[in-house]
Amino acid sequence: MSRKGKMAFLFPGQGSQWVGMGYKLYQSSPKARKVFDEADETVGFKLSKLCFEGPEEKLRETIYAQPAIMATSIASLEAATESDGSFAQPPTFVAGHSLGQYTALVAAKVVDFTEAISLVFERGQLMQEVGKKRRGKMVAILGLDVDSLESISQETDTQISNINCPGQIVLSGREDNIVKAAALARDRGARKAIFLEVSGAFHSHLMSPALEEMADIISKVKLRDPVYPIIANTTAKPLTRASEIKQELIEHLCHCVRWQHSIEYMITSGVSTFVEVGPGQVLTNLVKRIDRTILTRHIGDVPI
Repeated sequence: MSRKGKMAFLFPGQGSQWVGMGYKLYQSSPKARKVFDEADETVGFKLSKLCFEGPEEKLRETIYAQPAIMATSIASLEAATESDGSFAQPPTFVAGHSLGQYTALVAAKVVDFTEAISLVFERGQLMQEVGKKRRGKMVAILGLDVDSLESISQETDTQISNINCPGQIVLSGREDNIVKAAALARDRGARKAIFLEVSGAFHSHLMSPALEEMADIISKVKLRDPVYPIIANTTAKPLTRASEIKQELIEHLCHCVRWQHSIEYMITSGVSTFVEVGPGQVLTNLVKRIDRTILTRHIGDVPI
């Protein structure tokens, strides 16, 4: 890996999972195998088997997808440090998309892996339960800008939940309102409106019933100051203290993931290489849409 300029690690969120992820890592890397074994022991079931064999429908469920993606991402990172000497030099920043922010905590040594995956498993349960009680959906709108979608969200009582890259913005809200918002977006020139396969209206006010319980869950985990800054989803600014991280983890349940702004902040801070660590290459593709001049690399096995 080129060491020119600064480097940042990126960790994917829900939607990056696929049946078979992590299997080659498990077979080839003792460190990756240890990660999956620890994950299985911590959550109390064969999470690794779900990653490797599915079924796909179960792997898509929030309660399982979130710890599965985290385990595969950390296994990918451990396997890379085992085989690639360039990873001995730490990144300037780490960042994760939604769920991936928790994976970033492990990379920055804020929490141990077993603590983090237990936390994410509880988070996934909580989000799935709230999603059942408050039926919501998410839709990715392609081809409209933030101002246009802000107007649509106000008209339909929905909320901008992800600003992923120029021309790709996600809305969250109640099912009927999201359907209206998607239709309105198409009428106003959107290229596509893609409904996401998730179990609720994440990063919106519909997740507010989870706030108190999530705060209680996080309060039981001892967070350390990160060894290198974590870029916050909600502010696109660096987190350098445990107290800041605690507040961010609670707030981002109901607030927008400002991914485009996070990448732009790191670029203006001198990052010239982004390394996506984990299943899929969703974040790599988003980086390229934000700035095509930036170098990217993916660490982790991908579907054939």
